Amino acid sequence: MSSIKTVCVYCASSDHCKPIFLDSAFTLGGILAKEGVDIVYGGGSTGLMGKLADGAIAEKGHVIGIIPQFMQNLEWGHKGISILEEVEDMHTRKFLMMKKSDGIVALPGGCGTLEELLEAITWKRLGLAHQPIVIANIDGFYDDLIAMLNKTVDEQFMRIEHLRMWNVVHSVEDILPTLQSIDPWPLNAIDYAKV
Repeated sequence: MSSIKTVCVYCASSDHCKPIFLDSAFTLGGILAKEGVDIVYGGGSTGLMGKLADGAIAEKGHVIGIIPQFMQNLEWGHKGISILEEVEDMHTRKFLMMKKSDGIVALPGGCGTLEELLEAITWKRLGLAHQPIVIANIDGFYDDLIAMLNKTVDEQFMRIEHLRMWNVVHSVEDILPTLQSIDPWPLNAIDYAKV
């Protein structure tokens, strides 16, 4: 069982996606806030990022946004969150989001979200991060990625044990209970990082 006090959420900044994705982000923000779980995310005000923050704010949740200075200069940051921390670059943003969290969630998103998720999985495989990771496969969005990850095992680029690095849910209501129920990742994960 994991003690989850702060969740890092990766998600899209696009407003042009299906309403189910936007609604899921808003709902997740509200759920986490009601349960007293802080959110750390990319600090954006639009798309799933904005909806996630808005959902948490509606329930008086604590939301930390981490945004690169160049994005803040474009006024992309959410003005209503608890803390908006400006950082120098994308690398620092991703590092701090992971460092400040007890659990990681990937909602649907584009190349930025995919990159963040895969970096978290990579760090976990190397024993550099140990947080539980949940992939929120809303409306089947991540079906192809999950198949690709399974294929990496089939083709012996990863071990079968590596499939335990993440859990998949299909509803935002299942995210927090899943994060809380995942067994801790072994501290010696580096010992079987090689295939």
